[in-house]
Amino acid sequence: MAEDLSILTRKATPPDLTVAYGSEPDQVADIRFGQRGAQLPLVVLIHGGFWKPQYDREHAEAMSSALAAAGWTVATLEYRRIPGQPDATLHDIAAALESVPAMAERHNGKLLLIGHSAGGHLVLWAAATCAPAALQGVVALAPAADLRLAHRLHLGDGAVQGFLGTDPASRPDVDPLQLPAPAVAATIVQGGTDDIVPPAVAASYCAAFPKTRLVELPDSGHFAVIDPLSSAWPAVVEALRQLSND
Repeated sequence: MAEDLSILTRKATPPDLTVAYGSEPDQVADIRFGQRGAQLPLVVLIHGGFWKPQYDREHAEAMSSALAAAGWTVATLEYRRIPGQPDATLHDIAAALESVPAMAERHNGKLLLIGHSAGGHLVLWAAATCAPAALQGVVALAPAADLRLAHRLHLGDGAVQGFLGTDPASRPDVDPLQLPAPAVAATIVQGGTDDIVPPAVAASYCAAFPKTRLVELPDSGHFAVIDPLSSAWPAVVEALRQLSND
């Protein structure tokens, strides 16, 4: 089944606020306020793109806007994506989680993470390594959750090697599958027809961490899970709603 790629270029409402969490150009976050934001956790959204510099937060605009329209205040992170320098990316995610929530208004003080593809890898990594006390749960959408398997499958034309600059076996500290289980509730939403990050990657992570909730969408591909116009979208919103109420 051919993927609908229109979400990658679809425009949406501009952010209400853009904040900087560091001095580098990519150390910023777009804030969109939700109508019920003060009663709900802040949703921190981490975009995907196989950690490559050509893919930035612009393709997550429609998703961010839809989540804000559904009620949440949303902070969409940008972060450094420098081939062979994964620690720059990881530093940025940790720094953003430490400082951005205080810069974003209209949330109840709790925090949810949601990320797609490489962003799904990053939210699972963050939940295992640098989770703030306010973190209530994570939602990983088609995540690159097992870097060794993703490397063996040569996903993204060797994206794991490009990101790490080395074989993932030598960087267990970056691989969610080789880290402790997240201390908070984790949900993976995975499309069954996804051939960009295939279901086997999510299945591998869930086998290692069986407390992970897996939402399987048999007829959905890789980009449907970030597309507010897709049939997969209600499952994404429901995953956040369930974690918001925990």
